[in-house]
Amino acid sequence: MNDAELKSMALSGDAAFWGHLAVRSRHAMSFSELFFLSTLRKKAKLHAAESVQPRLRLALIGGYNLYPLHELVEHLLAVRGVACERFLGEYDNFVSEVLDDSSPLYAFKPDIAFILPNGSRCRFSGSLLDAMESQREAAVGAAEHLLSLARTFIARSGAAVILANLALPAELGLGSFRSRTLGADWSFRKAVNLELGLRAPAEVQICDVEFLSARRGITAAEDARAWYESKQLGSPDFLVDVAQELSHLIASRKQGPKKVLVLDLDHTLWGGVIAEDGIEGIELGDSSPRGEAFKAFQKYLLALSERGVLLAVCSKNDHARAVEVFEKHPEMVLRLEHFAAFKANWDPKSDNLQRIADELHLGLDSFVFADDNPAEIEIVRQFQPLVEGVLLGPDPAEFIGRLQAGRHFEPRTVTEEDLGRTAQYRQERRRTELAASVTDMPAYLASLEMRATIKEFDALDLPRIAQLIARSNQFNLTTVRRSETEIQGLLSRPDYRCFTMRLEDRFGDSGLISVVIAKVEDGVFVIDTWLMSCRVLKRQVEDEIMIEIFRIAEVAGCAKVRGIYLPTAKNGMVAGIYEAFGFVCTEDSAARKEFELEVGKYQIRSTKIRVTRRAYEAG
Repeated sequence: MNDAELKSMALSGDAAFWGHLAVRSRHAMSFSELFFLSTLRKKAKLHAAESVQPRLRLALIGGYNLYPLHELVEHLLAVRGVACERFLGEYDNFVSEVLDDSSPLYAFKPDIAFILPNGSRCRFSGSLLDAMESQREAAVGAAEHLLSLARTFIARSGAAVILANLALPAELGLGSFRSRTLGADWSFRKAVNLELGLRAPAEVQICDVEFLSARRGITAAEDARAWYESKQLGSPDFLVDVAQELSHLIASRKQGPKKVLVLDLDHTLWGGVIAEDGIEGIELGDSSPRGEAFKAFQKYLLALSERGVLLAVCSKNDHARAVEVFEKHPEMVLRLEHFAAFKANWDPKSDNLQRIADELHLGLDSFVFADDNPAEIEIVRQFQPLVEGVLLGPDPAEFIGRLQAGRHFEPRTVTEEDLGRTAQYRQERRRTELAASVTDMPAYLASLEMRATIKEFDALDLPRIAQLIARSNQFNLTTVRRSETEIQGLLSRPDYRCFTMRLEDRFGDSGLISVVIAKVEDGVFVIDTWLMSCRVLKRQVEDEIMIEIFRIAEVAGCAKVRGIYLPTAKNGMVAGIYEAFGFVCTEDSAARKEFELEVGKYQIRSTKIRVTRRAYEAG
């Protein structure tokens, strides 16, 4: 759609304008285009009803003039559905604004602060001939100075921080000698950036300005005239890159990465159609450019799997012929064991996607579906609108770039559970197959030989706890989201009791699968957060969790336990869980339900789980 057509839609009040605006804005790479779209959005707002959604309070501070960067960020957040109120710091005054707790920055009470330090201020003050260790220590010191400012701001404000690292200079300067010393501006800033990334605590997210400038081209990102005339970070188009990245980081804080990548087979994992070309006739491997590209795509998919993304197959194909490729083709990188689900049949792909979601106990909104056929992408969009579609197109050399462009699988952290996630789902498939073959459920549960470890929160588990709190939607009674920093703060709170549960059985280790956060209030044990992985449903895990809740409540001297249920579009499966345990409803509204049960009246249910450790017990 060209500019004139889009403008006509905006001024006529056409509701379809907003979808086209969002797509154009997210793909915009030039300042002129994005500024035009921002102006058009403001005009279109005059013809649209004002949104009443909560507004994000965003502070932008740093060593540059932040206009017009803030305009671009505000627009890109708006098209992502994030309305914001903003605070702009004074030019190059961010250190004072952070250190002075009476500054307007703190009076604004931001939810998030973006700190953009000036790269030209970050230089090695010694000699080019100083010892390498001295230069390295200076780089560490520069990084720690910025991180200390971020920590100070977080401690005083409770807000999140996104800290930009430093763009590298484009001048030739020392020539190739720059690679032999950390005293050169180029290498010193690189060292500072590396230390920033390695040393940043979980509550500080890095906006990788160095990568952004390299991606556009350093000479294209720099603009000396813009610096001297108005103290800009770089060229107008480079401001677009930074604004796109910042808006993505902010939006992704509310919406975590996708969990499942579902793939077609023919013309996707290999060239050709297996049913027509046979295993010998498909394009795959190093003997041709296209075959090499398909193999490279499989290597990329394997890397995704190894960091916790679940892979699944959804293909219109003969099942036996499809499986044969994975078992017998010598150039296949991916094998059957790399997939959490495999659907190769002639049913509609939209139906098979639902079956995969049911098998994995995951919502379709956590799925990405990649296919080379635009018709299949459109059908899935119509019948499974929660699934994000990625059209790979006809050229396998572009597959990786097209999949990465959606930025669906970028992790904030990587945990041990992530690295073993596909294996855990394969184990779950074996449990399901066993359960389907027996009629005696108690005997089945006993045969699993389940062992559980229940323990209070500790620092080693914090990344996984934060990840579960951010991602769990279905078995989650309140869906209260907390950052890793907020969870860390609970460890020293005497009025809170927080514990996790790990589960393993004869098929393998399911990892950390449940989190409970409770608060002791006037003799009442209030369950603030209770969530659990849906992979362990119907295995008496909830029974053991409830036993632990009442045990800890009794030790804490509480007379009753109060459970809270906050309904969402996704957690209906747990709406009746408290009543199932004998709780009585004491508050019932559309937005909130509360339940209570006296500690002395709780009836313990025996389970087939052997608990090897309980929370707040030595061992």
